[in-house]
Amino acid sequence: MENKMMPNVETVPQEISRRNFLGKFGIYSFLAYLGGSAMATLRFLFPNVLYEPTTTFRAGYPDEYSVGSVSTKWMKEHRVWIVRTQKGIYALLGRCTHLGCTPNWFDAERRFKCPCHGSNFDVEGNVIAGPAPTPLLRAQVSLTDDGEILIDKGRLENKINKREGKGFLLTV
Repeated sequence: MENKMMPNVETVPQEISRRNFLGKFGIYSFLAYLGGSAMATLRFLFPNVLYEPTTTFRAGYPDEYSVGSVSTKWMKEHRVWIVRTQKGIYALLGRCTHLGCTPNWFDAERRFKCPCHGSNFDVEGNVIAGPAPTPLLRAQVSLTDDGEILIDKGRLENKINKREGKGFLLTV
C-alpha cells in the first residue's frame, strides 16, 4: 500500500561543484579569522598579571642573632642567611654566583660550599675556591620603626666596596 500523502520522490544526492566548495571554504575561513581576531582583541583587554611573592621580609630583632653566628633560620623560606659579625649584621642570598645552585653552610669549616660545582665562600661571601666568578650577593638590610630587621632581596650587591656601606651592612 502506497502512502498518498507522500509522493514517491527519489532523493538524488547533489554533487557539490568545485566552485561551491571553494566558495563555502572561503566564507568559513574568513569567519574563523574574524572569530580568532575577536578573541585576541578580547584577550588583549585583560592585563597579564604576574603574582610574585614580596621581596621584603622581617627577620626578627637584632638581639636574636649572636655575634659570630650564621643563622640558617630563613634559608628554606626566603633563601637568605643572616650573619652577625663584630662589624654588624648582613644578609647573604643563598644563590651561588656560578650557576645559581644553593650552597650549604658548614659551621665547623666556617664557609659556604656549593654542592654542585665546588665553589667555596667565606663567612663574608668572598670566593675562596671554585668556579664562582664573584662573591655571594648581599641583600639590603635595614631596621623598621619598631626595631625589627627588614631584608629586601630586591636590592642586591656583591661589590666589596659597596656591600660594606650603608644599606647592606646594619651596624647595631
